[in-house]
Amino acid sequence: MGRLTPEELLKKVRKIEIKTKALSHQVFAGEYHSAFKGRGMTFSEVREYQYGDDVRSMDWNVTARMRAPYVKVFEEEREMTVVLLVDVSRSGLFGTVAKTKRDQIAEIASVLSFSAILNNDKVGALLFSDRIEKFIPPKKGRSHLLHIIREILEYEPASDGTDIGGALRFLTGAIKKKSTAFLLSDMMDVDGDGAPRYEEALKIAVNRHDISVIRVFDPREQGIPDIGFVHVKDAESGAAAWVNTSSRKVRDEYARWWSAARDSAGKVLNRYKVDHVGIAVNEDYAKALLGFFRKR
Repeated sequence: MGRLTPEELLKKVRKIEIKTKALSHQVFAGEYHSAFKGRGMTFSEVREYQYGDDVRSMDWNVTARMRAPYVKVFEEEREMTVVLLVDVSRSGLFGTVAKTKRDQIAEIASVLSFSAILNNDKVGALLFSDRIEKFIPPKKGRSHLLHIIREILEYEPASDGTDIGGALRFLTGAIKKKSTAFLLSDMMDVDGDGAPRYEEALKIAVNRHDISVIRVFDPREQGIPDIGFVHVKDAESGAAAWVNTSSRKVRDEYARWWSAARDSAGKVLNRYKVDHVGIAVNEDYAKALLGFFRKR
């Protein structure tokens, strides 16, 4: 993917804004609120005890001072902090259909951001590869959101690999208040057997933040087509080799590895009760996100 000119980038960001802002207004704002609000309760006031009130809400200090029973009243926290953990590693530049994984991630991030803003939430972004590339602290406002979208689309990572665990550890250390975090990645941070390398960091992060995973993939990644000998290069490691794609063994081994990596990621996310959804680059992400919100 060649670097866009400033004019091309502006046009692309504006196109994404128009599309995703409309979706957020028309479809997602209510679903987003239902799915992610109400996770926290904050103290509002005290009032006199009424028949049927939960005695666990009694404010004993006020009760003693007023010589009459009083209870604490809590209300739903209306403002949240939303953090987008965005994988900007080289594998995100892969795309065999209308768009790359990075493009799809940018649009999904935009929908989430505009939905958050409509609910008066602050939005921040953490761009990562196998290192922390850039942290954009949570703020409100349209210009802030457009800045995040521009960075996701055009950011040139200093490193090529993927370290999801490092991103989760940074989130845990940088954001002290409980946040709603969306991890947008192809989740291909695995060892040679396809096992996730981020489990320990995830285990810690879910105790502090409400984390959801949106796995973005290209359908052509699931298998290798039979097109003879081809020279392939890993976008992240830089390793290159000639591969005989006409070999049934080669194709089957790759398909098994890809399936194992996907299934292992799903098992780890389920183990820690992390909501997750897979969205292909050629898929209607609006429909997929709506279903995801409604399942929460």
